[in-house]
Amino acid sequence: METWKKVAIGAAAVVVVGAGTRAAGLWGGSANGGKNLSFQLPTPIQTLDISKNTDTYSGTIIGNSGANLMRVDSKGKPQLELAKSVKASKDGMTYTVVLKDGLKWSDGSKLTAQDIVYTWQRIVNPKTASQYAYLASGVKNADQISAGKAAVNTLGVTAKGNTITFQLERPLPQFEYLLTFTNFMPQKESYVDKQGKKYATNSDTTLYSGPYKVQGWNGTNNTFKMVKNDNYWDAKNVKTKEIDVQVVQKPDTAVQLYKQGKIDRVSIANTPELYKANKNNKDAVKAPEATTAFLEYNQTGKNKFLSNAKIREALNLATNRKELTDQVTSGISTPASGLVPEDLAKTSSGGDLAKYVAPGYTFDAKKAADLFKEGLQELGEKSASLTITSDADSPAAKSTLDYLQGSWEKALPGLKINEKLVPFQQRIKDSQTQNFDVVVTLWGGDYPEGSTYYDLFKDGASYNNGQFKNETYTSAVKKAETTDVLDQSARDKDYKAAEAALFKDSNINPLYFRSGYSLQNPKVTGMVINTTGLNQDWKLAVKK
Repeated sequence: METWKKVAIGAAAVVVVGAGTRAAGLWGGSANGGKNLSFQLPTPIQTLDISKNTDTYSGTIIGNSGANLMRVDSKGKPQLELAKSVKASKDGMTYTVVLKDGLKWSDGSKLTAQDIVYTWQRIVNPKTASQYAYLASGVKNADQISAGKAAVNTLGVTAKGNTITFQLERPLPQFEYLLTFTNFMPQKESYVDKQGKKYATNSDTTLYSGPYKVQGWNGTNNTFKMVKNDNYWDAKNVKTKEIDVQVVQKPDTAVQLYKQGKIDRVSIANTPELYKANKNNKDAVKAPEATTAFLEYNQTGKNKFLSNAKIREALNLATNRKELTDQVTSGISTPASGLVPEDLAKTSSGGDLAKYVAPGYTFDAKKAADLFKEGLQELGEKSASLTITSDADSPAAKSTLDYLQGSWEKALPGLKINEKLVPFQQRIKDSQTQNFDVVVTLWGGDYPEGSTYYDLFKDGASYNNGQFKNETYTSAVKKAETTDVLDQSARDKDYKAAEAALFKDSNINPLYFRSGYSLQNPKVTGMVINTTGLNQDWKLAVKK
């Protein structure tokens, strides 16, 4: 999922944490005897549309106002949520789910098995244009429907009474995690149709199935709240009546608000200065992540220099990941060894997948300069100009661009680097429309299995923003998801081959595996922080 500050579901590293005390409430004083929670987002949310959301911040709000068939617990394991039972066939090709009785939407209407069927159909429907349609790949006819080659009602998700049947085309090791994922939370077809284009564009045109309801979000404002949903099936265990949410884009300001008691949890890992100034605070805790920062190269031919393999390789070799990570993150994060980050998943032998698949990214300024010169000669040029795009609302993004500009221009004579900083939302749009030369992307895993990263760059994938074609890579990933899907050892080898293919063609440039630190108040308990999927689960969060 797109982010500068992402992440959640994973079995790899999930912790239950607290957050901070608030003396003066966001909504005018210490509301509810000081028991309300107050959380901050670093950028505005974009939508409440379950099928269309792609960013972390909107996903956090959707995930806490919605429920799915299963929900990830404090140990990173999927547990029953709306489902009374989930059973898989021995061959892993069929999942049978029975819903709990008496489920309701936030308006009191009945939540049915058909609402689950509809949300799966809606995400694969080409008319929805969901970038997350690919997550349903492996469910019967999902790929054909997404490609416009089969009718939506032929999807292998059907309902009879309170029972939902998922028919797969191949086993999916991550399937139970998909049953926890925000983009597959139920939606009510009659409500979506009634709202039309207004659906989920504000809090009043959205229906909620989860612990909280969103109130006061008009689609653009930066302060709103979430109130307890009394029609939620497990409302008796939701102890907090109100969560106040505000967008604070300046990290320093957010930290000051925390220290004033106005925010209950805040990151201190946005800049080296912020971390150094607050790392010894008694409330400082490490926030686990499974996020990779990497560069995408536009390989459509729009910039001829990036169509040259030697120039891309030169850029990768001219990247001193250790130095960049130290300067940009104050050494908090880890230099990237490949696409898949640490703490995402384990291999069949119990090792970290990231270490196993690492293809050998290195820093070699001399070789980089030689290759860059050769690449220019092949193109009949003596110099090159590239623009790097990143997020204007992230200090770490600016620092990254400054570092790359200085180090690349020094290592590669004849190269001119231009910086382009745009708002988060614009950066995502520019990435999707190939309106970039080089773009800094951060991706957080959606579930704890390698395909959450390797699916990104298969030929024709919606998130392959550089639009490169790497047949060896695509073949390896497809093998992992078909022939070797039930053999984890073989699947590990396929992912290793995929990493090697990306490395050989210099299709992307991994920068660092992000780690986070936050200030949080131990008086708040029950909040679950995950490394993949829903990054902050507020369902059981409560202030003592």
